[in-house]
Amino acid sequence: MNNRPVRVRFAPSPTGPLHMGGVRTALYNYLFARQHGGAFLLRIEDTDSNRFVPGAEEYIVESLKWCGIEVDEGVGVGGPHAPYRQSERREIYLKYAEKLVEDGWAYYAFDTPEELDAIRKEYESRGETFAYNYAVRGKLATSLVLSADEVAARIARGDQWTIRFRMPENEQIEMDDMIRGHVTVNSSTLDDKVLYKSADRLPTYHLANIVDDYLMEITHVIRGEEWLPSLPLHVMLYRAFGWTDRMPRFAHLPLLLKPTGGGKLSKRDGDKLGFPVFPLQWKPQDGGEGARGYREDGYFPEAFVNLLALLGWNPGNDHSEILSMPELIELFSLEKVSKSGARFDPEKARWFNAQYLHRKPDAELAALFLPVLAEKGHGEVPVAKAERIMGLVKERATFLTDLWELSRYFFEAPQSYDPKAVAKFWKDDNPEHLQNLRRQLEVVEDFTASALEAKAHAWIEREGLPMGKVMNTLRLALVGSSTGANLFDIAEIIGREEFLRRIERAHEILG
Repeated sequence: MNNRPVRVRFAPSPTGPLHMGGVRTALYNYLFARQHGGAFLLRIEDTDSNRFVPGAEEYIVESLKWCGIEVDEGVGVGGPHAPYRQSERREIYLKYAEKLVEDGWAYYAFDTPEELDAIRKEYESRGETFAYNYAVRGKLATSLVLSADEVAARIARGDQWTIRFRMPENEQIEMDDMIRGHVTVNSSTLDDKVLYKSADRLPTYHLANIVDDYLMEITHVIRGEEWLPSLPLHVMLYRAFGWTDRMPRFAHLPLLLKPTGGGKLSKRDGDKLGFPVFPLQWKPQDGGEGARGYREDGYFPEAFVNLLALLGWNPGNDHSEILSMPELIELFSLEKVSKSGARFDPEKARWFNAQYLHRKPDAELAALFLPVLAEKGHGEVPVAKAERIMGLVKERATFLTDLWELSRYFFEAPQSYDPKAVAKFWKDDNPEHLQNLRRQLEVVEDFTASALEAKAHAWIEREGLPMGKVMNTLRLALVGSSTGANLFDIAEIIGREEFLRRIERAHEILG
């Protein structure tokens, strides 16, 4: 197996929006494949028709695209092992289930759901727990007890049946996990799982998963730890089919935990604390309850991917937390994935987005910001002006949506003035000093930030005035508050006429 080209798969079920934990599973598979020059497959496991949700598959595909996780083979792309939806592969599975029966690794069970419920209640009445296993299968209506003719007759007349795996009694099942190490489970602790159901002519997850992984030549199965209890059965299925030489290596990822650390991260946690747990906004086609998404909440996909990558994996102290996709591909290692759950911190998620926003070129931010300006009635703003403004305000922003309020004063004169700033700075002789400063600056021929700053500082120092008070009074007049970009950059960008107009307006309104 070590000489086989690496092939991994992400195999979600279309039962609703893709949880960010699922995206992380896809991401780790993708990073592993890219690092080893292998292939990343997308397979849709939709054998559970009762839980199928319209639009979920499209949501999964769009989520991966938004995150920059490129599918090499699978749904939406095609490939040599098509089809990649299990519902379209239903004719494949029965023959494999029947082969297990023929080889003695499985059997037909004719118990109805009603009969099984009655047996469970009987056990409960005695204070016992019913398990469909080696201890009871010889006492029930199965092909292990019934004659071949009776089995054939029941199938022929349309009786409902399932095919169950025949788990051996008292055998040590040895398994290796790339994250958790060597694991041993006694087969007597396991029940006989259903592999195939006549009711819908579809396999269960266990059979379809193993058959598809084998046929699609999957070399590594990287999935969430919720599937760890299924590993003994999956290992036994490879053995039963005689495929142990083609069995993939397994790695079970830790859970994403609530911000408090107790339990798996859920939509309820996000709703309660005000953050999304899905990559994209979810709008169910049946008009049911929707959900927020990171994309619509203003997160950059590269920031979302970066924060996800570090939830359960760490490249080491020698590396920055800010890692691009190529850097993640280079550094990723399953050996450095934690065994314990990873606590999600929504504030850290915001920090990641801010870091990516701050690092974006001014031109890129301006291109994203110009449509916002057009919506605000400022569609005529030159690109060069927008770029310069982005460079001045982006360090204060966390999301693109912050940029308008942070830069509004470059495009619109203040309509009101912050009462606290007014009380602090529009008093004593400050308004008079501002008027005198205005007279000094209105005659500056080269109305640029550097020339204005040099003139203002020289005059304030010559007059012996407190620099901070005069500057903050000027800021209040230009911006309407005591915060904002460099005063003289603001002055240069709004221009001489608007600069003088705002000072006069402040005097008119504030007195």
